[in-house]
Amino acid sequence: MTPPRISSPNALKRRGFLGIAGAAGAGAVLLAPGAAPLAAAAPARVPADPFRLGVASGDPLPDGVVLWTRLAPKPLDDDGGMPRRSIAVRWEVALDERFRKIVRHGVEHAVPAEAHTVHADVRGLRPHHEYYYRFRAGDEVSPVGRTRTAPAPGTSPTVDFAFASCANWEQGHFTAYRHMAEERPDVVFHLGDYLYEYAAGVNGKVRTHHGDEINTLAEYRARHAQYKTDPDLMLLHATAPFVVTWDDHETDNNYAGLTPENDDAGQGNDTTAHFAARRRAAYQAYWEHMPLRRFRKPVDTALPLYRRLEYGSTATFSVLDSRQYRTDQPYDDQWQVGGPDQWDPKATILGAEQHAWLERSLSRSRSAWNVVPQQIYFANWDAVAGPDDAGYNDGWDGYRASRDRVLGYVEERRIDNFVVLTGDVHNNWTNDLRRDFERPETRVLGSEFVTTSITSGGDGSATNDPGQVYWDENPHTKYYNARRGYVRCSVSRDRYTADYRVVDYVTRPGAPVRTDKSFVIESGVAGVQDA
Repeated sequence: MTPPRISSPNALKRRGFLGIAGAAGAGAVLLAPGAAPLAAAAPARVPADPFRLGVASGDPLPDGVVLWTRLAPKPLDDDGGMPRRSIAVRWEVALDERFRKIVRHGVEHAVPAEAHTVHADVRGLRPHHEYYYRFRAGDEVSPVGRTRTAPAPGTSPTVDFAFASCANWEQGHFTAYRHMAEERPDVVFHLGDYLYEYAAGVNGKVRTHHGDEINTLAEYRARHAQYKTDPDLMLLHATAPFVVTWDDHETDNNYAGLTPENDDAGQGNDTTAHFAARRRAAYQAYWEHMPLRRFRKPVDTALPLYRRLEYGSTATFSVLDSRQYRTDQPYDDQWQVGGPDQWDPKATILGAEQHAWLERSLSRSRSAWNVVPQQIYFANWDAVAGPDDAGYNDGWDGYRASRDRVLGYVEERRIDNFVVLTGDVHNNWTNDLRRDFERPETRVLGSEFVTTSITSGGDGSATNDPGQVYWDENPHTKYYNARRGYVRCSVSRDRYTADYRVVDYVTRPGAPVRTDKSFVIESGVAGVQDA
């Protein structure tokens, strides 16, 4: 098939900072007075326009951040259009967009075995500070990116962030990403389904995926590259650092551990071995294309993704991975089928090691807010009328013993200001969290904010009513909305504010953004209130 037209980053360089421009368009490195010039790299011929996938940053610390780019002048080719050799890539970090005040610089080597990606772990920066960065390979200079470090321990500034999920290329334009960029958050949490693995034409007609359903390393790389060419996503990456975690579509829909969605043993394959090879390829390509530190590079089929980020005394973020370590879903992953298998104590959604790590992270937190960014619906989700508690078996309903362990720990250890951030389900929801969701008189232990999709599901609808059965069976649910968008949060030591930002259409570009609903949580008072 003919690949889709890719916007040129050269055009983006001419739009000013919010168009990913800045000094990079000049094609020369600008040094601050007295700054040492970068050491000369070994001469190498670099193809023209290698920064077509833009730049990104991620996993901010008080003193550092990861800087990312990939050299790919032909993004959809197997090799990205790069020669089969190592390329020296220079990076610079400055206090200003024109790079007159360079504070850090260095050289990384982009190698073919890692798709010529760069993961520069920059340290020695000031806490809670804005910086600008860029890359250079040969005579080619990247667009300029903006990033921001985390606050210092013991400080308690207000933290402004956004979180998002579920961006299907075929079902719409990534307009919501552009609106997020224009709000210049301190950090963005992406909660999974950053891309979709399906073949061209399976999901929609707004845009077309490149190629068949992805299985090999080359195919996963090309799909990541295709998504990275989107100008709205490119802009957001160049505006704020990302903290990423995956859900299922970065590998295979609704997979669980080493169990794929579909059993292909009947086609002459060993399903486990076949899927292990696919997962290995997916995890390698994911690490290559995300602003993750080098020590997170996958080994075989494992990639250590769960981690903790502290934003001073304001918030501790415990980021989860609910895919890699889970057991298979009960009841063949059927929607709204419940029973004792959901309470199987041997079933796990996090795995023993990650579960113990989460408890340690919560117990050691000295922050005002304990926030858990993760992928899948955490609260009970019962869409069947009557006394039987059904639920969503791909979510925490399918692993009720795991959820009860988390909420039991929060209750028994009196973990304050517990907030879960969720993606996956393509609609906005807000939930109070109780250990026993069937007894609304029991204590509220925390809150869940569920973001809708960026595009998955198309335009959605204007409704704020999921149907009476949902209200009747889920008294902990406070809000529903069926549009596309993201959630914007502002958190101080005393107050957590969440704004549900929505766009009314994604099947054509240019939709304006608006706030459909806002909630607040007062520190020490469990449960959400209307803002």
